[in-house]
Amino acid sequence: MMPLFLTERDTVSRERMDDPNCDRTELINTYRQFSTINSMISGWKSIYQTHIKPALDDKNQHYSLLDIGFGGGDIPIKLAKWAKQDNINLQITAIETDPRALEFIRTIETPQNVDFKHASSSDLLKQEKKFDIVISNHLLHHLKGAEFEKLLREAKQLSARTVLFNDIARSDIGYALFNIFSRPVFRSSFITEDGLTSIKRSYTLQELHEKTPDDWTVQRLFPFRLLLKYLHPSL
Repeated sequence: MMPLFLTERDTVSRERMDDPNCDRTELINTYRQFSTINSMISGWKSIYQTHIKPALDDKNQHYSLLDIGFGGGDIPIKLAKWAKQDNINLQITAIETDPRALEFIRTIETPQNVDFKHASSSDLLKQEKKFDIVISNHLLHHLKGAEFEKLLREAKQLSARTVLFNDIARSDIGYALFNIFSRPVFRSSFITEDGLTSIKRSYTLQELHEKTPDDWTVQRLFPFRLLLKYLHPSL
């Protein structure tokens, strides 16, 4: 269903945490609270069970995964934990171009099999890196046209098996519910305000389908989510 109030995608508004001069305490709180909000709405446990774990089915093999734009670092940390529980040998590289995110990561405990780096996907391509799986969370809606196309192109080059980009589906109901329920939970951070901005900047299923090449697929996930997937044809 197309939104009635959020009919047009907002390409102008910016999230407060992207401001290099934003309040540092609220920024740190935002990084910390990412783990909670992602656990509530991002659905990575289901994505792991459905799309990642089945692709890493040889217990004797070592696998690699790249997370582009790790934010608060909670997604790669959770993936490392789930893989360990399933006896999967998985090495995760998590990259971020914002040095403030890396500063935050250095203040928390992280698994040995997760390597956090201040780098871009372009940097890794220059180093001729390759990963079995490439993922991102809430990254697509941040990107302008040329940046969006570049990310998809580089993700395909960096991946050997599949690419999984998890993002928000723009909807009136999702916006209203998030506005109501996030305010009492997430205080002294940018979670609510930036979350509402992110919803306005995000795509509908039809928009994302039309924006991506034909060899990519778009799947609707619960609740108010979109999964953009590329599977290498040799698999």
